[in-house]
This record gives sequence, C-alpha cells and structure tokens, in this order.
Amino acid sequence: MTRKEFEKIVKKALKELPKEFKDKLQNVGIVIEENLDMDTVKTLNLGARGRLLGLYKGVPLEDRTHYYGMVLPDKITLYKQNIERECEAEGLDIRQEVKHIIQHEIAHHFGISDERLEDLGVY
Repeated sequence: MTRKEFEKIVKKALKELPKEFKDKLQNVGIVIEENLDMDTVKTLNLGARGRLLGLYKGVPLEDRTHYYGMVLPDKITLYKQNIERECEAEGLDIRQEVKHIIQHEIAHHFGISDERLEDLGVY
C-alpha cells in the first residue's frame, strides 16, 4: 500500500470520529511512521519483533492542571508497516484496524490505560 493510500485511510478514520472526541483533540498531532525507530523499541522494551501499531505520547487530559501550557502537542504515531503486517497475518481489514488503533490511542489521550481498555473489552 502506498503512503498516500494509507494517509487516506487515516484521514477517513479521523473524519468518522464522534464530534465529542474531535472537539477534545486540540493540540494533538497524528503522525505516520513507516517503521518503529530503535529508540522507541529500546525505551518500551519491545524486543526484536517490535509489534507496536500505535503510540500515544503526551499529557492525558485528566492529568492536566491549570499549570498546563507551553508544551509540545500530544502525538499519536501510527506504524504503517507494522499495521500492514498485522492485518495481513491476521486477515484483518486495514481500514477497520486503523480506526481501532486511532480510537485506542485517543483513549490514552483521555487517560484510559491499556489495562482499563482490556477490562472494557476494547483492547
């Protein structure tokens, strides 16, 4: 899949988000990377396979106080090649998977942990 095709899928997934979520995504950037960088693999202790599809970096909304300001935007990174490999290996629709990954990472922006997402059955 070309980068442009992948970008279209990401844009469509973002466009389909409920308005309540879109309104709270100010100062959040969505970035597409082809692959994981070695610093991220080491920092997150992912090992050789590096099976990470998306990553949220930032200050969750619930952790922000009146002192929050003058900070870089939060960032959601999508790892294109990992997503493509996962979808191919598992027989998943890439459009649905991208949508799911974006929603998962946005949940972290709202302060919802992986453990809580798993409890809710949306991991």
